[in-house]
Amino acid sequence: MKSILSGLLLALLFASCSKKEAVDVIVYNAKVYTVNSKFDTVEAFAVKNGKILSLGKSDDITAKYTAKEEINAGGKSVYPGFIDAHAHFFGYGQSLQTADLRETKSWDEVLARLTAFAKTHPDGWLIGNGWDQNDWADKNFPTNEKLTALFPDRPVFLKRIDGHAAIANQKAFDDAGIKGEKKLVGGDMLTQNGKLTGVLIDNAVKLVGEKIPMPDAKLAEKIFTDAQQNCFAAGLTTIDDCGLSYLAVEFIEKLQKEKKLKMRLYVMLSDEPDNYKYLFSRGPIKTDRLNVRAFKVYADGALGSRGACLLHPYSDMPNKTGFLLSDRKHFEEVAQKIAANHFQMCTHAIGDSANRVILNIYNKVLKGKNDQRWRIEHAQVVNAKDFDLFGKASIIPSVQPTHATSDMYWAGQRLGAERLKTAYAYKQLLKQNGWIPLGTDFPVENINPLLTFYAATVREDAKGFPKGGFQMENALTPEEALRGMTIWAAKANFEEEEKGSLEKGKLADFVILDNDILKSTPQNILKTKVLKTYLNGEKVYEAK
Repeated sequence: MKSILSGLLLALLFASCSKKEAVDVIVYNAKVYTVNSKFDTVEAFAVKNGKILSLGKSDDITAKYTAKEEINAGGKSVYPGFIDAHAHFFGYGQSLQTADLRETKSWDEVLARLTAFAKTHPDGWLIGNGWDQNDWADKNFPTNEKLTALFPDRPVFLKRIDGHAAIANQKAFDDAGIKGEKKLVGGDMLTQNGKLTGVLIDNAVKLVGEKIPMPDAKLAEKIFTDAQQNCFAAGLTTIDDCGLSYLAVEFIEKLQKEKKLKMRLYVMLSDEPDNYKYLFSRGPIKTDRLNVRAFKVYADGALGSRGACLLHPYSDMPNKTGFLLSDRKHFEEVAQKIAANHFQMCTHAIGDSANRVILNIYNKVLKGKNDQRWRIEHAQVVNAKDFDLFGKASIIPSVQPTHATSDMYWAGQRLGAERLKTAYAYKQLLKQNGWIPLGTDFPVENINPLLTFYAATVREDAKGFPKGGFQMENALTPEEALRGMTIWAAKANFEEEEKGSLEKGKLADFVILDNDILKSTPQNILKTKVLKTYLNGEKVYEAK
C-alpha cells in the first residue's frame, strides 16, 4: 500500500511539474524596476524568445514557469538595459586603438604618453585622443614644435577631448598638403607670429583628419567588437551612434548578420550628400538590432575650444563669439529635405546662438506640435527667451549630464554668471515636453551610464564638489534620470513600444546591479557595479 501511495504522490508531483511552461530565463527574488508608466517594481519575470513573457511575485513566476536559466537575484536590483541616447560607438572603439590622452595634466604629460604609446605602435599615423587644456596649469592651446621634434618623420594627429579641436605635427601637415593658413567657414587654423601652431578648430580638423587612412576590415571589426565588450560590461544594451557614413552602416549590417556584433544601435548618418542619397533611396532601416532613420547635423563647435556659437562674446575672450559650422541657408535646406523625406533631424547645438538658429528653423519646418521627434543634441547653453521654442514644436533636447560636471569648473569663465544660469538646464528642458533622453557623448565622457545617473541627480564630482551640487535647480530626480536612460531614450529613437521598460511583450534587455541606485547615497552610486547584462534574454556580460 505504501508503495502505491508513494507512486501516486510521485505521479502527482510529476504532473504538477509538467504543467509548468518552459521558458528561457527566470529572474526572481529581485527588486525589478519596470520603468513602466506607473514606475512599478516587481519581484520576478520570465523571458521567452527574447521577450518578457510575464512579471509578478517570485512565488507566482517560479510556480508557473520552468527555465533553462533561473537567476536568484538575492534581492539585488534589476533595471531595463541602459540606453545611451547620444554617443559615438565607433569613435569609442577607435579610441581604444589609439593613445589615451585623457586626464593628462600638462602638454609634457601628453608628449610622454604619446612617446610610450609609439614604442608599442611603431607603424603608420600616430593617433591620440582626449587631451583637454582646461585641465592643465597652462590653459592655453599647445603648439606643435615639440611634437614635430619628437616625430619628424611620422605624421601625428591628436584630437581634443570633445573632438572639435586637434593638434598635428609638421609631417601631418606635409602629408595633408597644408603649407599655410586657410580661411574657412566654421573653422580656425591657429597661428602665432604668423606661423601655424598645429592647432585646428572645428572644420579645420578635417583638413588633416580626412587624410588618415580608413581602417581595413579586420581593424574595423576589432573597433566594433572591443567597443561592444566594454559597453555590455557597463550595462548598455542600446547606443545611439551619432554621425556615421552609410558605408559604416553596411559594415554593421554585415557584422550583425554574422552574429559578431550583438549590440543594438540607433545610427544617425552624417550630414553628407552621399548619406542623404543612400538613405532617401533605400528608406529607413529597421531590424531588432539596427535602426537607421536619422541624420546628424552640426550647428557649431564646443564650449571648451570656444567654437560654440554665442549670442554675445565669450566672457574670457571678448573678441570671440564662436561660429556656425555652415551658413544658415545650409541648415534650412537640410531641414526641408529631411522633412520632405520623413526622416529625423538631430542637430548638435552648444551655444545659445546656435540653439536659437536651429530652434527657429525647426519651428518653421515643423509648424507646431508634432510627433517627428526632431532633436537638439546637447542644448547646452540656451537663452532664457528660447526655452519655449522646444515645447512649441515638440523638439527633443537630448542632453548629457556628465558634460555639466565636467565643464562646471570653467564654464562660468566662458559664459559669465548670468548666461551660466541657463546652461546645462536639464530640469527646464525636461518641462518642455515632459520627458528628456540622456546620454554621455562617449568617448568625450566615460561610457559608464551610472555616471550619467550620478551627474543628473547629484551634480557633483566624485570628490563631492561643489558641496550641495552645481545649479541644483536643474537636477533631475532619480526616477527622471532612470527614465532618461531607459524609456525616454527609447522614445527619442521611436522605440518605446519595444524597449526601455520591462513589460510584457518587450525585449528582454536588462541589467542586474549590486546596489539600488535609486535608494543610494551619492558615494554608493559611484561604487555600484554591474553584475550581469542581458540582451534579448541572452547573457552578454557577467562580472568575474
